[in-house]
Amino acid sequence: MNPRILMAIAKKDLLEVRQNKAAWMPMVIVPIVFIVLFPLLIIVLPQLSSQAAEQLVNDPDMAMMFERLPAVIMDKVTGLNAMQSIVVMMLGYFFAPMFLIFPLMFSTTVAAESFAGERERKTMEALLYTPASNAELFFGKMLAGLIPALLISWLSFLLYAIVLNAAGWPLFGYIWFPLETWYPLIFWVTPALAVMGVGMTVLISSKVQTFMGAYQASASLVIVVVGLMLGQFAGVVYLSVGVGMLIGLLAWIIAGVMVFVSFQNFNRAKLLVSSN
Repeated sequence: MNPRILMAIAKKDLLEVRQNKAAWMPMVIVPIVFIVLFPLLIIVLPQLSSQAAEQLVNDPDMAMMFERLPAVIMDKVTGLNAMQSIVVMMLGYFFAPMFLIFPLMFSTTVAAESFAGERERKTMEALLYTPASNAELFFGKMLAGLIPALLISWLSFLLYAIVLNAAGWPLFGYIWFPLETWYPLIFWVTPALAVMGVGMTVLISSKVQTFMGAYQASASLVIVVVGLMLGQFAGVVYLSVGVGMLIGLLAWIIAGVMVFVSFQNFNRAKLLVSSN
């Protein structure tokens, strides 16, 4: 495969995504809500209002969560006051699976534009007649989904750390985030989920007629992440470093299988016929 051709295909797709508000708006709005507004609401509001802090500390649901905490998390909050413990538990542990939605959402959004978007814009035929090989077309479009997914996910993590430490400084008096459990999630699981999302979505978008159809079909992958989050809240799953590494290994295996199957099902002739 020619790297220059791969990058040319990826660059073309990224330029087209930039022109589609339905594709790039979620990449802006979702991180702002979840990594800026939500953390500030939990950290800053109780500091400004003693009544809000009291309600949060005395919330029965919050007390139930503390009762279900694994011993390893209890050790992390030992010696902290009630508000510090709540912030560490909510934003340091329970919120971690939410970040796994980002690589899936961002990669599937861009990848959904790959073939389904080409078909909508009536540009599929011109693309398929280019001298690029099947592998260059397939992996070039995968690259277009992976680049923004990983960059935005990692930048979101950096911004999240800045927000948590800046907003939490009056409460903690020291830099407390990131916790060690986040590193395998961000740098091991996140790339695997991005590859998984792109592989599945490129396959789907090569078979459906519209961008929204491809995006909605591939959005089902988010259910896996929601399940992890509910498991953490219920005390069934604790995303420790070891569990994160294990989940990442499983995700990489699934991603590899998915990409292999997607590439095997990539049929240039059928795409050419379906685009007419």
